[in-house]
Amino acid sequence: MNIVLAIAIYFVCWWIILFAILPFGVTTQQEAGEVVPGTAESAPAFPNMAPKLLATTIAAAVIFSFIYFLMEGGVVSLDDIPFLPRFEDPKVIRP
Repeated sequence: MNIVLAIAIYFVCWWIILFAILPFGVTTQQEAGEVVPGTAESAPAFPNMAPKLLATTIAAAVIFSFIYFLMEGGVVSLDDIPFLPRFEDPKVIRP
């Protein structure tokens, strides 16, 4: 796996996990009883982004390492995905 593919896979995993983690533990301004003028009542009172970003980074690292070992171990490759074009080694000469 080259470095560009690894960064792309990690980036996609990180964003998907971030959007999955964002709603956990959110208290809306209406629930807190302090609605800031000009904002929606459903806006978060305190989003707690630092712990969520840390949890996202750790979870993405775990999931990425699982994907990395699957791909490097030969269990799954990009050629196994049916809708992608075949990725063949240009050094191999086929008859």
